[in-house]
Amino acid sequence: MSDPLVLLPGLLSDARVFAPQIAALSRHLPIMVLPTGKHDAVEDVATEILEALPSKVSLCGLGLGGVIAIEILRLAPERIGRLALINTSAQSDTPNEAAAREPRIVAAKSGRFFEIVKQEFGPANFHPSPRRTDIVVQMTEMGRAIGAETYVRQERLMQKRKDQQALLRKSMVQALIVCGGSDPTIPVRRHEFLAELMPKGHLALIEGAGMVPTLEQPDVVTTTLRSWLNLPPL
Repeated sequence: MSDPLVLLPGLLSDARVFAPQIAALSRHLPIMVLPTGKHDAVEDVATEILEALPSKVSLCGLGLGGVIAIEILRLAPERIGRLALINTSAQSDTPNEAAAREPRIVAAKSGRFFEIVKQEFGPANFHPSPRRTDIVVQMTEMGRAIGAETYVRQERLMQKRKDQQALLRKSMVQALIVCGGSDPTIPVRRHEFLAELMPKGHLALIEGAGMVPTLEQPDVVTTTLRSWLNLPPL
């Protein structure tokens, strides 16, 4: 492990979503966690993050953070030694998906943000387990702390993001695709396709996890990331 590890949280999330991995891996390498909700366009967020990064990094993004990680790869491929995408889609929103975000944006702007947070982190998005209630509470508290303004920017970013499959098809970076086996938001098959799409893509299917494998199966995800970090750079 040599390059610093940069972690990009997902929708309505901060460093706490990676807390188990930070605790385990920070003994071995520098770790940075950068915010993903300061702008409503993915290129603007990626450009600002690039200004804060060391010259070469291992980059890991969860959900929306993965979308931003892909854009960073597009802007500065020479600075990305490894790429890990956790529960991430490289496709753009369909018209129906983009339209479905509008009522949530309106609700967040009109004082019903806490209702939206409860929807985003409802129990059905996580694998059934004795820990599910605690994880729902943790994610809900995190989302409320992030706030409505950031949520609206993040939703706009996701609405406007471009399809990046052609970019990933040409990328020779060591890529890890992590998928929660019970994730209802992005089907397993889409993760499989993404891993097959990338020349150096490797799929890690995390059983017993839904949309936030980093918290639902922390030890498995940490071990998976450690193996990815130990891959030889290309």
